[in-house]
Amino acid sequence: MPRILALENLLAAYYDARRGKQHKEPVIQFTKNLYNNILELRDGVLNGTFKIGRYHYFNIYDPKQRVICAASFEERVLHHAIINVCKSRFEQHFISDTYASREGKGVYAAIDRARQGMSQCRYVAKLDVRKYFDSVSHVVLKQQLRRVFKDCQLLNLFDKIIDSYAVTPQRGIPIGNLTSQYFANFYLSFLDHYIKEALRVPVYVRYMDDMLLFGHSKEDLKEYVNRVSDFVSKQLSLTLKCPQLETATRGVAFLGYRISCDKIVLNRRSKIRFKRKIYKYTHLLANGVWDDEQYVEHIIPLLAFVRRAYTKCLRRSVCEKLQLMVIR
Repeated sequence: MPRILALENLLAAYYDARRGKQHKEPVIQFTKNLYNNILELRDGVLNGTFKIGRYHYFNIYDPKQRVICAASFEERVLHHAIINVCKSRFEQHFISDTYASREGKGVYAAIDRARQGMSQCRYVAKLDVRKYFDSVSHVVLKQQLRRVFKDCQLLNLFDKIIDSYAVTPQRGIPIGNLTSQYFANFYLSFLDHYIKEALRVPVYVRYMDDMLLFGHSKEDLKEYVNRVSDFVSKQLSLTLKCPQLETATRGVAFLGYRISCDKIVLNRRSKIRFKRKIYKYTHLLANGVWDDEQYVEHIIPLLAFVRRAYTKCLRRSVCEKLQLMVIR
């Protein structure tokens, strides 16, 4: 806690939290009296008067409906301050085959690892957790954190953050908090160790709650899936969706793509989402709502996503339609 609440760390957390949001009113107000607000934040956490859980709720549809919880700017600063110090401790507990919310990892590294698995094994199983963020057990998460962290002040702060939100009693963490990303990744890291160290699955890939298990035979893979399902239910108090077992040649849907041993293509939802977003962004640019800088900021990651798959024909057809939109 002394490192988390050090002024230099809180100031660094402020700059992290405001990135891309400098023109938002809460950020402007916090910045006007920055030093005093940082001190007030620090003192409020120390004496227990800082309020956690002042969330603003809104829905996004990407592709399915999700409820996003936006914390107050002051609380976002605190979350960044916590992660700045605790990230290395979380990282020590993660295995190399988990890819979400980690520097040097990410979606594309997970895709590359999945393709390696396709070339090494004949069968693959796709698993994911039913309503994962809404189902995380507060009791289990607090127990897990106490196995890794020993600072009582920090653990009390973790407890306040966890207890600030619930979908059902003692369950759920908010989508939108930086700490939630780490909590959610950490929660399943105990399953990661079980899969690699106890089951000795030859190739395994996890991106948050999306998991791929590879096996040399269908019988092995069914055994892996049964034991993982049992562990998830008894140890983590979660429920898996119906698993998908496929051959490597047929491939499997994963992170917006369909991956097989010889190619990567976009799945149907990703194609629809790509078209909808690129037409929307071009419309905003053409009507002066966005400038060139804003347009490029949004379009580059979108194009990078589709270029990971074989999408030459899709991109050509979209570009032709965009030219018609601009001409009109």
